[in-house]
Amino acid sequence: MGGLNMSALTGAPELALDWHRAGRGAVLATVVETWGSAPRRVGSQMVVSGDGQIEGSVSGGCVEGAVMMEAIDALEACKGTLLEYGVSDGDAFAVGLACGGTIRVLVEPVGPVLDEDVLAELVAARSARQAVAYVCDGKTGGGHLVREGFDTRFRMDRSGVEEDGRFVAIHNPPLRLVIVGAVHIAQNLVPMARLAGFDPIIVDPRAAFGSEARFPGETIVDEWPDEAMAQIGLDARTALVLLTHDPKLDDPALHVALKSDVFYIGALGSKRTHAGRVERLSEAGYSQDDIARIHGPIGLNIGAAGPSEIAVSVLAEMVQVLRVGA
Repeated sequence: MGGLNMSALTGAPELALDWHRAGRGAVLATVVETWGSAPRRVGSQMVVSGDGQIEGSVSGGCVEGAVMMEAIDALEACKGTLLEYGVSDGDAFAVGLACGGTIRVLVEPVGPVLDEDVLAELVAARSARQAVAYVCDGKTGGGHLVREGFDTRFRMDRSGVEEDGRFVAIHNPPLRLVIVGAVHIAQNLVPMARLAGFDPIIVDPRAAFGSEARFPGETIVDEWPDEAMAQIGLDARTALVLLTHDPKLDDPALHVALKSDVFYIGALGSKRTHAGRVERLSEAGYSQDDIARIHGPIGLNIGAAGPSEIAVSVLAEMVQVLRVGA
């Protein structure tokens, strides 16, 4: 307990940069369009080394071998290329799909097409949890990074081809869920959040609550909530859920969160409890707009009964705010 495991993100861009700088040669292959029941979503990536090593996937195993050969050819020719494959019904069934589909894969050799400096900037942004988009020609590759625009794509985590033919690859930081209060609801919410793609962090200075026995294998921070928030580093890809019912624990976290750009703040408690929370925050100098960011009572009104159903309502509200807006 007491530590954070914030290991560096390792994916296709990171491997491509490492392999290129090691002199092995590297090619990034990215799914840019799909039709039908394609095995992987747009934006999925595979990296191929000049000596034929591959990591990642663009089709769940259906066409990786063919993409590898085309990638090595592209590396030798110093050209980007757009590949198209049809995934047969038989191959689709083998990777767990009901029917086949078609995918287009953009192949970009690092160096001659995908500039090393651009790739290094992308890797640095991913490591720093900065949301960026890689924008390139959808047929030949070779692009640059942007940090503004494409608001809908960023919000929906949706890479894709624009009407003008540019391909936009969205690189959002992984989603995080910070839970203050290692209570029963948290025990239900943590595994649900993981299934939905969130990395949970539990904050509770009370050793009896925030224990390995209650949350096996999870990241637990046993600092006071305001100190924990500073240690974690709140950002726009973070949701904060307060479950303690105790102002001594909830309020310090709120004071930090309301000064951050977390996309969701939810606080457990009745309407009366929330009214008291609003009063305390108003007295502390927070504006009505600031306080309105807090979802309290927490969760969608689905008539939830019991910790597991409350956890469902909280997760649903988090996703709604993330994808649709407050």
